[in-house]
Amino acid sequence: MLTLSILGFLAERPMHAYELRRHISDLIGHNRPVSDGALYPAINRLRQAGHLDRQAEPGDSAPPRQILRITSAGRAELLRRLSEPKESEITDGGSFFTLLAFLSQVTDPARQAAVLQRRLDFLTRPAGFFTRSGTPVRIKDEEDRYRRGMLVMASAAQRAERAWLEETLDELLSTDAPGDQRPSTAP
Repeated sequence: MLTLSILGFLAERPMHAYELRRHISDLIGHNRPVSDGALYPAINRLRQAGHLDRQAEPGDSAPPRQILRITSAGRAELLRRLSEPKESEITDGGSFFTLLAFLSQVTDPARQAAVLQRRLDFLTRPAGFFTRSGTPVRIKDEEDRYRRGMLVMASAAQRAERAWLEETLDELLSTDAPGDQRPSTAP
């Protein structure tokens, strides 16, 4: 998800690595802090793959700053990753939310809807947060108050997500879909 975040933020606008790290931390840092030891090797791999380039821009009273920009190959890779996410990027909540943060980069509402439909399909499959011998545990059958609390919260979050997905899919698939489907260019 770090690669997706790097490409996604740089598709919105060029920025230096420190600023990029701050944006990524704001998005996913509370769950997975972004260290320089992870960010800079990822940036270097993306540069070597031709997905990013780096240019020096003069500083006001400091040495030149290195500004990162996404290349056309990087934009194509971002759109591929967003339009054709791995199964784990659909089923893992944190990964899906990172994907969702940049899905507006895909300008075709039908392609956006296909990704959202995959998530909705996953959420509507029979499953359980806890299982006993492979059988999902129902909230009312869980005796431990804290595990029951986890089930209550997970169930409520899943209902809210399904409702949002269904509403958004209806909007995307209608002929008069409201909302801006163009990539954002604002900082």
